[in-house]
Amino acid sequence: MSDHRYRPEVEILSVTDTGRRRRWTDEEKVRIVEESFGGRGRVAETARRHDIGRTLLVRWRRQYREGRLMTGNEARPRFTPLAIATPDAPEGHDGPFAPVPTPATAQVQMADITLMNGRRLSVAATIDPMALARLVQALDPS
Repeated sequence: MSDHRYRPEVEILSVTDTGRRRRWTDEEKVRIVEESFGGRGRVAETARRHDIGRTLLVRWRRQYREGRLMTGNEARPRFTPLAIATPDAPEGHDGPFAPVPTPATAQVQMADITLMNGRRLSVAATIDPMALARLVQALDPS
Protein backbone atom coordinates (compact mmCIF):
# COMPACT_ATOMS: atom_id res chain seq x y z
CA MET A 1 0.00 0.00 0.00
CA SER A 2 1.00 3.46 -0.58
CA ASP A 3 1.65 5.91 2.13
CA HIS A 4 -1.31 8.27 1.69
CA ARG A 5 -1.59 10.18 4.84
CA TYR A 6 -3.76 13.21 5.11
CA ARG A 7 -1.43 16.14 5.04
CA PRO A 8 -3.25 19.46 4.98
CA GLU A 9 -1.48 22.09 3.01
CA VAL A 10 -1.18 25.14 5.16
CA GLU A 11 -0.35 28.41 3.56
CA ILE A 12 0.87 31.22 5.73
CA LEU A 13 -0.16 34.66 4.58
CA SER A 14 1.63 37.66 5.89
CA VAL A 15 -0.07 40.99 5.88
CA THR A 16 2.19 43.58 4.34
CA ASP A 17 -0.32 46.32 3.74
CA THR A 18 -2.64 47.14 6.60
CA GLY A 19 -4.92 49.26 4.45
CA ARG A 20 -3.84 52.34 6.31
CA ARG A 21 -5.17 55.71 5.35
CA ARG A 22 -2.49 58.20 4.65
CA ARG A 23 -2.88 61.70 5.97
CA TRP A 24 -1.91 64.42 3.53
CA THR A 25 -1.29 67.95 4.73
CA ASP A 26 -2.75 70.83 2.76
CA GLU A 27 0.77 71.79 1.66
CA GLU A 28 1.36 68.30 0.21
CA LYS A 29 -2.04 68.34 -1.50
CA VAL A 30 -1.36 71.75 -3.06
CA ARG A 31 2.08 70.60 -4.27
CA ILE A 32 0.59 67.46 -5.87
CA VAL A 33 -2.34 69.38 -7.40
CA GLU A 34 -0.05 72.02 -8.91
CA GLU A 35 2.14 69.24 -10.28
CA SER A 36 -0.93 67.73 -11.98
CA PHE A 37 -1.64 70.89 -13.97
CA GLY A 38 -0.30 70.83 -17.45
CA GLY A 39 -0.96 68.82 -20.54
CA ARG A 40 -3.32 66.01 -21.28
CA GLY A 41 -2.90 62.92 -19.10
CA ARG A 42 -1.09 64.72 -16.29
CA VAL A 43 -3.76 63.80 -13.71
CA ALA A 44 -3.36 60.04 -14.19
CA GLU A 45 0.42 60.31 -14.42
CA THR A 46 0.68 62.40 -11.26
CA ALA A 47 -1.73 60.12 -9.38
CA ARG A 48 0.36 57.05 -10.30
CA ARG A 49 3.58 58.75 -9.30
CA HIS A 50 2.22 59.58 -5.82
CA ASP A 51 0.33 56.29 -5.46
CA ILE A 52 -3.08 57.91 -5.06
CA GLY A 53 -6.34 57.41 -6.94
CA ARG A 54 -7.24 59.64 -9.86
CA THR A 55 -10.60 60.42 -8.26
CA LEU A 56 -8.86 61.63 -5.11
CA LEU A 57 -6.62 63.90 -7.15
CA VAL A 58 -9.62 65.24 -9.06
CA ARG A 59 -11.34 65.99 -5.72
CA TRP A 60 -8.24 67.85 -4.49
CA ARG A 61 -8.12 69.83 -7.74
CA ARG A 62 -11.77 70.88 -7.22
CA GLN A 63 -11.01 71.92 -3.63
CA TYR A 64 -8.00 73.86 -4.90
CA ARG A 65 -10.11 75.74 -7.47
CA GLU A 66 -12.73 76.54 -4.81
CA GLY A 67 -10.03 77.93 -2.50
CA ARG A 68 -10.50 75.24 0.15
CA LEU A 69 -6.86 74.05 0.01
CA MET A 70 -4.45 76.52 1.51
CA THR A 71 -0.77 76.33 2.26
CA GLY A 72 0.73 77.43 5.56
CA ASN A 73 1.87 80.68 3.93
CA GLU A 74 -1.67 81.70 3.11
CA ALA A 75 -3.68 83.02 6.00
CA ARG A 76 -7.06 81.51 6.63
CA PRO A 77 -9.95 83.96 6.18
CA ARG A 78 -10.36 86.03 9.29
CA PHE A 79 -12.77 88.70 10.41
CA THR A 80 -11.65 92.23 9.74
CA PRO A 81 -12.91 94.94 12.05
CA LEU A 82 -15.07 97.38 10.14
CA ALA A 83 -16.38 100.75 11.19
CA ILE A 84 -18.60 102.85 8.96
CA ALA A 85 -18.25 106.52 9.67
CA THR A 86 -20.60 109.15 8.33
CA PRO A 87 -18.78 111.97 6.57
CA ASP A 88 -18.85 115.37 8.17
CA ALA A 89 -21.62 117.32 6.52
CA PRO A 90 -23.02 120.74 7.33
CA GLU A 91 -26.45 120.93 8.97
CA GLY A 92 -29.36 120.88 6.57
CA HIS A 93 -27.27 119.27 3.81
CA ASP A 94 -29.54 117.38 1.43
CA GLY A 95 -26.77 115.53 -0.44
CA PRO A 96 -26.25 111.78 -0.67
CA PHE A 97 -25.00 111.63 2.93
CA ALA A 98 -27.90 113.47 4.49
CA PRO A 99 -28.98 111.92 7.78
CA VAL A 100 -31.89 109.56 7.40
CA PRO A 101 -34.71 110.17 9.83
CA THR A 102 -35.15 107.19 12.13
CA PRO A 103 -38.59 105.96 13.10
CA ALA A 104 -39.65 105.97 16.73
CA THR A 105 -39.48 102.17 16.83
CA ALA A 106 -35.98 100.80 16.58
CA GLN A 107 -35.39 98.43 13.71
CA VAL A 108 -32.71 95.80 13.93
CA GLN A 109 -30.17 96.12 11.14
CA MET A 110 -29.33 92.75 9.58
CA ALA A 111 -26.10 91.62 7.95
CA ASP A 112 -26.08 88.89 5.30
CA ILE A 113 -22.92 86.79 5.17
CA THR A 114 -22.18 84.22 2.45
CA LEU A 115 -19.74 81.57 3.66
CA MET A 116 -17.08 79.82 1.57
CA ASN A 117 -19.21 76.65 1.41
CA GLY A 118 -22.13 78.61 -0.10
CA ARG A 119 -24.30 78.85 2.99
CA ARG A 120 -25.90 82.22 3.75
CA LEU A 121 -26.08 83.55 7.25
CA SER A 122 -28.31 86.48 8.31
CA VAL A 123 -27.48 87.97 11.69
CA ALA A 124 -28.21 91.16 13.58
CA ALA A 125 -25.59 93.81 12.92
CA THR A 126 -25.14 94.17 16.68
CA ILE A 127 -24.17 90.51 17.22
CA ASP A 128 -21.23 89.86 19.52
CA PRO A 129 -18.15 89.24 17.31
CA MET A 130 -17.05 86.24 19.40
CA ALA A 131 -20.49 84.63 19.08
CA LEU A 132 -20.43 85.27 15.33
CA ALA A 133 -16.96 83.73 15.04
CA ARG A 134 -18.13 80.58 16.85
CA LEU A 135 -21.25 80.41 14.66
CA VAL A 136 -19.27 80.76 11.42
CA GLN A 137 -16.75 78.15 12.59
CA ALA A 138 -19.58 75.73 13.33
CA LEU A 139 -21.24 76.28 9.94
CA ASP A 140 -18.05 76.34 7.85
CA PRO A 141 -15.10 74.70 9.63
CA SER A 142 -12.77 75.03 6.61
